[in-house]
Amino acid sequence: MKHWKSTVGLYLVPFFSSLCFSQNPLNFGSDILTADPSAHVWQDGKMYLYTSHDQNCQKDFWMKDWHVFSSADLVNWTDHGAVLSVDELKWADNFAWAPDAAYKNGKYYFVFPAGTGYKDRKNPDKSTKWMGIGIAESDSPTGPFVDKIGGPLWKEPYANDPAMFIDDDGKAYLYVHGRDFDYRVIEMADDMRAVKGDFYKMDMGGYEPKMEGPWVFKRKGLYYYTMPENNRELSYYTSKSPTGPWKYRGVFMEQEHEANNHHSIVEYKGQWLLFYHRWLETPKLACKPNKRQRHVAAEYINFNDDGTIKTVMRSNKGVSDFPERIKK
Repeated sequence: MKHWKSTVGLYLVPFFSSLCFSQNPLNFGSDILTADPSAHVWQDGKMYLYTSHDQNCQKDFWMKDWHVFSSADLVNWTDHGAVLSVDELKWADNFAWAPDAAYKNGKYYFVFPAGTGYKDRKNPDKSTKWMGIGIAESDSPTGPFVDKIGGPLWKEPYANDPAMFIDDDGKAYLYVHGRDFDYRVIEMADDMRAVKGDFYKMDMGGYEPKMEGPWVFKRKGLYYYTMPENNRELSYYTSKSPTGPWKYRGVFMEQEHEANNHHSIVEYKGQWLLFYHRWLETPKLACKPNKRQRHVAAEYINFNDDGTIKTVMRSNKGVSDFPERIKK
């Protein structure tokens, strides 16, 4: 598989300006369609986004590879190309959906969903689609990543949307969205090549709406379990432990266009940031039928004194003033 790079700034690729607005969605330097951003800050001090890659006019989320982008100022981005493809997997050939990444044991880990089969939306009982969670390793945050175990971490239950959280004590916790299997967590083995023990059903305080795409982070000793509630609006819980019990805190970003969202939250150079995707008109693709396409975007996210999250509004400006903010 070919890996390619391109570095861009505000002054490049004018043909993409129709989608840039004021840098939101983020300008990755081409008309690549991205979604499901997983944001991480690694040892080199840069921000990395691991994303899924929508094919132009793709059929029903049939997706084949994952990309990674890096930046030091959130305005100028480098596209490091596809870090892994389903063509490199022995156990899956489709559904390269929302990934995540982690750093432990001096290595970078790429955790991803992939699958096989076909989803029959008109006759669900005829569907053959299956998805599992894989994990790959690399000595570099940009890959290439290699599937060392040659299979999914487990075969049952059906699962996707992995989120890996490594706590201060080095323990790695894996959260997923599963078919009739949500609000569960499992600990990873120390070598990050297998799960440890069994799934733990977390106490969500009695409120467990339909969800997907969990993301867990820690701030000032408080753990946050965030998710697209009803697969649309972003909401969250808080806890004193990465495994709960959790207290529901409400919605912090409303839905847009009645379409799904998928996000990550991270602190970078003193600013807390929300990365997510938007569904926007993309007429240049000339898809038939024409429909909105997904594009990764970003906003600042702020907290109240008690740790609760303030409402986040989508904007065309996004984080385009980040270089000026960090100079102050």
